[in-house]
Amino acid sequence: MRVLLVEDDDRFADALMTALRRHGYQVERARSGGEALAAGAAEVVLLDLGLPDMDGVDVLRQVRADSQIGIIVVTARGEEAQRVRGLRAGADDYIVKPFGIAELEARIEAVMRRVRSHRHAPAESACVGPLEVDHVRRSVCRDGVEIPLTRKEFDLLATLVRAEGAVVTRESLLAEVWHTTWGGTMRSLEVHVASLRAKLNEPGLIETVRGIGYRMRKS
Repeated sequence: MRVLLVEDDDRFADALMTALRRHGYQVERARSGGEALAAGAAEVVLLDLGLPDMDGVDVLRQVRADSQIGIIVVTARGEEAQRVRGLRAGADDYIVKPFGIAELEARIEAVMRRVRSHRHAPAESACVGPLEVDHVRRSVCRDGVEIPLTRKEFDLLATLVRAEGAVVTRESLLAEVWHTTWGGTMRSLEVHVASLRAKLNEPGLIETVRGIGYRMRKS
């Protein structure tokens, strides 16, 4: 995956680029807003808002106006007003320094899954085993009878269905469904998976990949 890191702090940028490359990402760096707007194509942009030549939010708006790539704001500005400003300007997610590489990677995965699903115009519904999952109505039916799910149970199921049999890490599920990667939420994920399995009553449909995450059983 091609990543554009827009960051003027050399020490932070070098450390982050090294970590991302170790995880298999292709990373290009821009030190200013001007360099960012002139940079080559990327699949996801990690954008610091505190740039030396222009307001990072203005860069964000211009990048968003020109493309539908994933944009994650990476900044030390953690105040709610700053987060809201960035998200309203078009950011897909927001992560505050300092953070761990595992959290950043989970957020990148979640953002890219959403971007790709929009880009490829996914089907409004999908059949998984005996179940029909309607992404528009947010419903799940078996033989025409709807199975009542909570909002998070449906979001969890929909995320796994859209992965089309690929493994979705626990961290990525937390980022996409709970909008956090705080480890204390992991128990909630496990409880929701157990509840979802019980309601679907389809043994083995949601498979556990030990130590990594979950995936939908391939037909």
